[in-house]
Amino acid sequence: MTEQTTPLSPHSPLAGDHPGFDQARAAAAVIADATGVAEHRIAVVLGSGWGEAAGLIGEEVAAVPLAEVPGFHAPKVPGHNAVIRSVRLPDGTHALVFGSRTHFYESRDAQAVAHTVRTAAAAGAKTVVLTNGCGGLDPEIAPGTPVLISDHVNLTGATPLVGATFVDLTDLYSPRIRQIAREVDPSLREGVYVQFSGPQYETPAEVRMARTLGGDLVGMSTALDAIAARHAGLEVFGMSLVTNLGAGISETPLSHGEVVEAGQAAGPRISRLLADIVGRL
Repeated sequence: MTEQTTPLSPHSPLAGDHPGFDQARAAAAVIADATGVAEHRIAVVLGSGWGEAAGLIGEEVAAVPLAEVPGFHAPKVPGHNAVIRSVRLPDGTHALVFGSRTHFYESRDAQAVAHTVRTAAAAGAKTVVLTNGCGGLDPEIAPGTPVLISDHVNLTGATPLVGATFVDLTDLYSPRIRQIAREVDPSLREGVYVQFSGPQYETPAEVRMARTLGGDLVGMSTALDAIAARHAGLEVFGMSLVTNLGAGISETPLSHGEVVEAGQAAGPRISRLLADIVGRL
């Protein structure tokens, strides 16, 4: 039997009327019923290469197929997992671990992208950890290197926010949690993540543009998730795994197989790192 679900505070953004919030509340109710856990304190979204972290963060309580939760579908991208896991953390609280995310390029629907973090907020999360596999713009950052996201540039031309929804994105990627991450691993570097809409990889000219704009990392996720998470009142932490160098920097053509291979090679190390960071939150 599910514990009684804690009602949303009337001051929570998710208690208001915004496209997608009703579906997020419905999804959270299904997750609570399926897992028997009324509230999840932390949410973790696992991108390419990060999948092994689910088993290291804590003890799995239950796993719910994505396709059984309103607003979600089974992932179409190789290297992503088709379940949402409820994990008991060492302190007795729970984390909600999403084995995949909805990418903007799947339907060009920013509301669909935002559904993951909005569901996390409706499930009680106060913090969301966003991970991804990405291209690197600095030749000195080799594939297989994890990088903390310090800020982002959203080049999708979209937003999950609707109407006069003015949200401050200063320090969007939590300085507090980035400091915790550096305490776990002082060698971690930081960088600015540039989200393109995809699914095609960036051209060499677009890579040069991203570098000119101050970018260090390029990819097809995370920025829209982070905007929606801030709007939902979540503290946001982001970390990328550099799986390849960007077009024009890399001497070889880009491929998704390369991304998956780099993620598999780095998986055990970065998963342990992520679990250690989450353990301190």
